[in-house]
Amino acid sequence: MKRKRNILSADPALVHTVRIKVRFSEVDSMRVVWHGEYVRYFEDGREAFGEHFAGLSYRDIHASGYTTPIVEMHVEYKRPLHVAEHATVETRYVPTEAAKICFEYVIRRETDGAVAAIGTTTQVFVNDRGEMELSMPEFFKEWKRRWNVL
Repeated sequence: MKRKRNILSADPALVHTVRIKVRFSEVDSMRVVWHGEYVRYFEDGREAFGEHFAGLSYRDIHASGYTTPIVEMHVEYKRPLHVAEHATVETRYVPTEAAKICFEYVIRRETDGAVAAIGTTTQVFVNDRGEMELSMPEFFKEWKRRWNVL
C-alpha cells in the first residue's frame, strides 16, 4: 500500500486564520461545497493574510509593480462542508530562498474542528512588462525582513 505524503510543513513561519460562511451558491447538487470553491477559500485566506501581515496584500504587491500569479496548486479534500456552516481558513506562509511565495492552507469546520481540506499554492513574481522575475523583488525582501522570515 502506497503511503500518502504530508503536504503541510511542520513549522510555518507565519500563520493567519480567517472565518468564512458557506453560501448557498457554493454548494453543488450533492448539497456539499463544490470542489472548486475551496480554491476561492484559499484566495480568501491569502487576502486576509496579506492584509494582516502588512506589505503583502494584493494592493501592496501591485503598487510595487508586480503581480503574483499562481503557478502551482495542490488540494486534498478530507470532509465536506455544507451550506450555512462556518469554517476557518488557516493560511500558513512557508519561507523559501527562491523568488516565489509559498502558502499552505488548512480549512476546518467550525462545529467540530474537522479538517475539510488542505492545500498548497506557489506564486511567482511577474513585473509590469509581463516578465517573470528570477530574483526576489526588493519589496518582498523588505517584507521578509519586517516579519523576520528570512
